[in-house]
Amino acid sequence: MQNQTKASLLTMLVISFWATAATAFKIGLRSVTPYTLLFYSTLFATIVLGFILLIRGKMAAIKDFDRATLAKTALLGFLNPFLYYVVLFKAYAVLPGQIAMSLNYGWPLVLTLLSVPILKQRLRKTQLLAVTVSFAGAVIIATRGELTGFGNLSKTGIMLAAGSTLIWASYWLFNAKDGLDPVAKLFTGFCFGLLFTTIFGLLFQAIHLPPPAAWFPLIYISLFEMSITFTLWLSALQLTHSAAHIGNFIYITPFFSLLILHLMIGEQIHPATFVGLLLIVSSILFQTWKRE
Repeated sequence: MQNQTKASLLTMLVISFWATAATAFKIGLRSVTPYTLLFYSTLFATIVLGFILLIRGKMAAIKDFDRATLAKTALLGFLNPFLYYVVLFKAYAVLPGQIAMSLNYGWPLVLTLLSVPILKQRLRKTQLLAVTVSFAGAVIIATRGELTGFGNLSKTGIMLAAGSTLIWASYWLFNAKDGLDPVAKLFTGFCFGLLFTTIFGLLFQAIHLPPPAAWFPLIYISLFEMSITFTLWLSALQLTHSAAHIGNFIYITPFFSLLILHLMIGEQIHPATFVGLLLIVSSILFQTWKRE
């Protein structure tokens, strides 16, 4: 089997896992609080990432991390998994899955905006157009096409879902290429993230053992949202002759996610959600195409 074929198959596998994440979040949140979902998902994901490092014989790479690198991974761990999932899970707890997922998907455009003040990059006209279209899509989703208000949707939830895009974009902005092993860096970040999550729980929450119904979604999220899928995606990027080629496939993920939300938990997909998401994804693809 050729490397490009392997890369495409891995990409399809990644899409199938990430497309189920929103449904797994909603199912998990039926039985536990957002904090409990975060704590145990992060715990299991950290264990799995450590196991992957051991299998690959790369655990020793962490020994080469100096203080500056550890400080950076601590910051990354604070952003993801801790802060990002604190905010995202709370958004999923109070919003329909389709709304939280679709709004969260606008993070690449937020990354474009953050690159202006932080990286001193110039905002091109095409980028400004893409951001404007994406914002219009987000408004359509949040108002369900009414454009006059949020109706019965939680305003707090909408702000949290929008805020998650800022956190995720910041994470990738600070997670620039630095020559470090990406899995070792992710594992170290998750160790710090687990520490932050535990401290947060001891101070402001309560750490409870989940009920039996919650264990499957907890473990599923830790495996296929936070850990294994990331390593599969890295493998696909290493095998492909064009990262852009397989990267574009990822943008079908949210549409599959809508389908799974409907089939698995019975969410009725509002037409405005599809239209708004189509605008967001189209604006991202347009920006990517113009960059190339």
